[in-house]
Amino acid sequence: MLDKMVGFAITTKPEDATAFYTDKLGFKFLSDDGFALVFDANGTMLRISKMKEFKPAQYTVLGWEVADIGQTVQELAGKGVEFERYEFMHPDSRGIVTFPTGDKVAWFKDPDGNVLSVSQHVSG
Repeated sequence: MLDKMVGFAITTKPEDATAFYTDKLGFKFLSDDGFALVFDANGTMLRISKMKEFKPAQYTVLGWEVADIGQTVQELAGKGVEFERYEFMHPDSRGIVTFPTGDKVAWFKDPDGNVLSVSQHVSG
């Protein structure tokens, strides 16, 4: 019934968003259908809707689970991605927060201020 998830975010800067999602995150640009930029995010369709005005949410809108968060953060930082530091969550020097469960998360923003994350979860 619900076969495939499609991710959505918003941009007011389509050129910057295209560069960010392709060059920094490594997703394949598929098309610009006039309403949205469409990417293949490693097998999941990601549509970045184009709008004239938009105020980004202050919470995570897209996230990716990764096998090795330390390596992923290092690779993304090497491509110019800047990680957010939410000091009240006690991040390490790279911006990675480790929760009591052992789960780890690091947050960053796209050019429009959308909050994105990478996470590594302890298998249960």
